[in-house]
Amino acid sequence: MTDALRIAVVGCGLISLYHMRAWRNAGAEIVAVCDTDLSRAQARAEEFGVSRVYQDAATLFDDGGFDCVDIAASVGAHAPVTRMAAQRGIPVMVQKPLTETVAEAEALLRDVSGKTRVMVHENYRFRPHYMTVRKWVGEGRIGAIRHVQISCRGSGLCARPGTVPFLVERQPYLTGFRRNLVFETMIHHLDVLRCLCGPLEVVAARLNRLAEGLPGEDTAAILMAGPDGLIATADGCLVAPGYPQLHGDRLEVIGEHGTIVMDLNRVFEVGKEHEAVEVDLLGRYQECFDTAMRGFVEALAGNAPFETDINDNLETLRLMESVYRAAGVEVPA
Repeated sequence: MTDALRIAVVGCGLISLYHMRAWRNAGAEIVAVCDTDLSRAQARAEEFGVSRVYQDAATLFDDGGFDCVDIAASVGAHAPVTRMAAQRGIPVMVQKPLTETVAEAEALLRDVSGKTRVMVHENYRFRPHYMTVRKWVGEGRIGAIRHVQISCRGSGLCARPGTVPFLVERQPYLTGFRRNLVFETMIHHLDVLRCLCGPLEVVAARLNRLAEGLPGEDTAAILMAGPDGLIATADGCLVAPGYPQLHGDRLEVIGEHGTIVMDLNRVFEVGKEHEAVEVDLLGRYQECFDTAMRGFVEALAGNAPFETDINDNLETLRLMESVYRAAGVEVPA
């Protein structure tokens, strides 16, 4: 590609800021924005110097004039807008989760296959501390992976006197989510485990609700099995007093002849803690978005596969959904 890729962004909420910065950093041109809340679309357009503003995605597609669409809207819009793009052969970047259920994702795949290419914005595997772990594993520092444990802890759903919990204030839709921690947050951690370990199967899971007045789970423990007898565990809690309101993660990867630990922003080999790499997570927050969008642009230019294409992401969705089944929670059809 010699000309800048022209991007239309559908969905102008909080996450769109990082998406639009990333497109700009990747050398793409944002030519149109769309949101059902016109004021939000206008605000993003003004911020990024975009002249075309829409409230309706169908009108946006009818007008055309863009090469790709970035769907940063809420999950209910992902499938219909992706189908609009597929009907016109327009490649898609779509925010995770792809759809609310595996059945919806499988139907979407059937509808768009052969018509367009879809990359799911599953960004955790591209965060700099996780990328450091991936790099070290890829370099063979610890040999073949034999056991993995990942956890997330945060106080974002702890009660706050006189107001709502931090995450409810930040993401009001959580008040109506019957599937919260695993669907909304730990889907990232499951994707990271798949990325590191290969195919995984849920053996057992337990979910709990510690926060008052919310319908979805905020605490989880998951046991999984992988290739060659590998055991992987994942657990999380968003009602953990003393932890930051935005959760932090810990990952331990045990290999044949070494162990890598990622503890919040520090990555080190056990026994070599003095050589730990520290990552400025806040200062480098934009980086995972930049990596994802740059990968999208380069894959299109080179006709190469997307790392997190729709087929790959379907496996993460299946793993996520099987957690609920293992915990005895009915999964929406």
